[in-house]
Amino acid sequence: MASIPTVSSPGSEGSERPALSIGELYGRVDRALREAFPGELWVSGEVRSFKVSSRGHCYIDLVDPKNAQDTGSPVLKVISWSSKWSRVRATLDQLGIAFDAGLVVRVRGEVQFYKPRGDISFILSELDTEALLGKVAAERARLVKALIDEGLFDRNRRIEVPRPPLRIGLVTSPGTEGYRDFIGQLEASGMAFDVRIVATQVQGREAPALVASAIASLASDGCDVLVLVRGGGSKSDLATFDTELVARAIAASNVPVWTGIGHTGDQSVADEIANRAFITPTECGMELARRVTDVWESTIEKGAAAARMADLAVIDASTHLDRSRSRLATGARMHLGRHTDGLIYRARNLRGVAQRQLDEADRAMVRRITLLTALPGRRLETEERQVQQWTRLLGAYDYQRQLDRGYSVTRNDDGEILRSTVGLLPGTSLLTRLADGEVRSVVDTTRPDNDEDDRTKETH
Repeated sequence: MASIPTVSSPGSEGSERPALSIGELYGRVDRALREAFPGELWVSGEVRSFKVSSRGHCYIDLVDPKNAQDTGSPVLKVISWSSKWSRVRATLDQLGIAFDAGLVVRVRGEVQFYKPRGDISFILSELDTEALLGKVAAERARLVKALIDEGLFDRNRRIEVPRPPLRIGLVTSPGTEGYRDFIGQLEASGMAFDVRIVATQVQGREAPALVASAIASLASDGCDVLVLVRGGGSKSDLATFDTELVARAIAASNVPVWTGIGHTGDQSVADEIANRAFITPTECGMELARRVTDVWESTIEKGAAAARMADLAVIDASTHLDRSRSRLATGARMHLGRHTDGLIYRARNLRGVAQRQLDEADRAMVRRITLLTALPGRRLETEERQVQQWTRLLGAYDYQRQLDRGYSVTRNDDGEILRSTVGLLPGTSLLTRLADGEVRSVVDTTRPDNDEDDRTKETH
């Protein structure tokens, strides 16, 4: 069971025990640290955060890499005085190493106990840049190999640049020297460039993600060429262009990417996989201007050549037309002369033929008139004879003449002519037509022609 601390009252036995002053306590701690760490030593850790004061001193918090995300993990306060930090930072810049959170470092220095605040600090005297350089080189080699294995290392270089490249997607920080140098070349060319800018950071912890996002955005915006420019800086300032995010964004772009990062040392990974890499933004802008100017001048030259050819063709055509016109006029006159003679000859022939045809027509007309004059008389004679024949024929069939010869015609009340006694009933009224009048009678009886007892009652 844990002991319970007690509080001694004045005059008790505990009040006679000796007590250390704060200075004595910190003195013992300081001596203990010096005995435990008599000289400088190497410590490895991950940079959780750092800041540089206005006086140039750098204050770094180091944690164990395996517990970097644990807020309760031990933190080593590392101090690099301005005189030392300026040399360390210059070496990092020269090597192209960006000192930032997340970087795992090896530092050499001594443990120091600061009595006024009771803080234990680590005073940095050296940073192992060789180890950092090896890690950076290894990471870069890994990235390049991965891109080669995936077939992405030279993918963007195989994309053809459109002619002319007028729609430019620009990824940069506006207002910087690199931006002004690049835009100045485009403006000086006098060509109608359409520049679409995505303003972004080009250094710092957030820069790789921002640059990659800008590339992806412009690649889908109908640009002819994407351009990354930056106006120089130390190697560590250019570390963004060695990151995997930026490299893969360039490799994945379906639009050619040009870089003008403004450095004269080794190329970045972005430079190596880009379609074209230029040392400065100025050279990048000059090349774009040159390509568009070449297309323009070529178009002008072709247009002038076409105009010259057109002029020559017009002259040749005019000459040919004049010759053709002369030949046509001469030929037309000759044809007209020949046809005029022919027409005169044909007119004479036609006049004779027409006169002969008119004479023949006159004679034919006289013959027809003679025939037509005699025709009505003969026609009337023929018709009169025909009428006489019809008259005699009708006389032979005349109804009255038959009555005059002794025949009679008997009809019933319906006016029907009776041709037989069949069907006549006693009492039937009959009307008999004779040559000189009519007789009405009534049927008494009927009998055949050989019956001598047939009698008919006559009525007037």
